[in-house]
Amino acid sequence: MRTSRRTTQKPVFPARTAPRTGSLDELDAVIATCRACPRLVSWREEAARVKRRAFRDWEYWARPVPGLGPSDAPLSIVGLAPAAHGGNRTGRIFTGDPSGDALYAALYDIGLASQPTATHRGDGLELSGVRITVPVHCAPPDNRPTITERDTCRPWLARELELLRPTLRAIVVLGAFAWQALLPVLAEAGWQMPRPRPAFGHGAEVLHTSATVVSAPPATSPRAGSTGS
Repeated sequence: MRTSRRTTQKPVFPARTAPRTGSLDELDAVIATCRACPRLVSWREEAARVKRRAFRDWEYWARPVPGLGPSDAPLSIVGLAPAAHGGNRTGRIFTGDPSGDALYAALYDIGLASQPTATHRGDGLELSGVRITVPVHCAPPDNRPTITERDTCRPWLARELELLRPTLRAIVVLGAFAWQALLPVLAEAGWQMPRPRPAFGHGAEVLHTSATVVSAPPATSPRAGSTGS
């Protein structure tokens, strides 16, 4: 893995920057500039340099991938992290790999996506009533972010959910990593969490006066054990 030639930022960059953003558009723009985790920066840029043969003509995004969807969404879907040759290539979450194909087809079937396919930014896809995000915004090596990387990235997720909170009514969590990343964010935001905190399991629920958090069944989470965005 090569070291990026560009300077990485201090790990505190997300914690200092996220709370100052005033809208989801501003948050998304700032997320895309983050270089706080050297291992993730190196990996996402190495994947863009080497490329897969099928994508050799692509100019990879190779930056953090922000969330997608309207700012007044009552539903949020929380995945894991971008895939090296999926979101890291296309620059849009859950776009360019099989898990995204399954997710957007499902959202289209229930009227939350304008089309059943997602191939690249600018392909006409629009979401209605749902916001998709992840606790780690860079593609991780071996599809496995470290705990430190998860925690460094946490302020982005916390701020995103804070901006969504006035309309948010439900959160669907895709996989154990996302579940374990999300619950502390909600607790720190003042949500009343059961004690002990519920373990991840398909169909597990956390009920709150303002919203319900539920883990996705296997059919909804094609790659619950790995990245899929």
